[in-house]
Amino acid sequence: MLIPGYENDPLAIGEELVHLPGFWAAYLLWLAEGEDLDPEPALFGADGADVDAAYERLSDPTAWPTIRLSMQHGHSVLIVHRNFVEDGGVDYYVAHPDWDRPRSLARIDGHFAGPGLAWCELVHVARHLGDGPGITDPDARLLLLLPILGDVDLPADATATVADALAAIGAPPESTAALAEALLDHPFWDGETWFFDGSSPLSGASTDLSRVLLCGGSYSPRGVRFGLAPDQDTRLAEALGTSG
Repeated sequence: MLIPGYENDPLAIGEELVHLPGFWAAYLLWLAEGEDLDPEPALFGADGADVDAAYERLSDPTAWPTIRLSMQHGHSVLIVHRNFVEDGGVDYYVAHPDWDRPRSLARIDGHFAGPGLAWCELVHVARHLGDGPGITDPDARLLLLLPILGDVDLPADATATVADALAAIGAPPESTAALAEALLDHPFWDGETWFFDGSSPLSGASTDLSRVLLCGGSYSPRGVRFGLAPDQDTRLAEALGTSG
């Protein structure tokens, strides 16, 4: 596997890790940490030994697991576990074969950057698959993207949607509602606003409008446009579900 910017790094296809018994706790347990919930593997229906084994695979410095989620029009989300021994983290990108490089959505580490998706984008990407390789299950896709969600305008059914996804991957019924609420309360950023950029034609300025959302959060790579050609921008908006 080759991703621009990681030419000298030991990237490895990582979709098979999702099927490990302790994967979801290893991947999401940190996100549930908060004042109202003491996260533990049992909330995900896993035991500690399985979680440790999955975490060891996810953090392997000799083979950096990269998980792919195909999107519409040939786009994909790439989740790269950047397993430097002293500087680990998880990088989230959106990519397309016609682009010069992937565009950063978010970064989860000690110098975090995000959020990377609005709620409407997360749900759309989870439910609308492309033709490329990677994870195809909508519930798994939603949970894989959950760490980069940040949106002040969550709908009333957001907790139920996440709880349903947790139930689908084997979380015990008695834990899904509280776990979903905790996972939606991100420890790195509060809910952020999302908006469309573009000058009004009435102002006499550019009419180069974009339907790719921008994020109002000061730590988000989504605070500026991706610098794509207009046709590329339009197709990305459709892949993210915001084309109107």
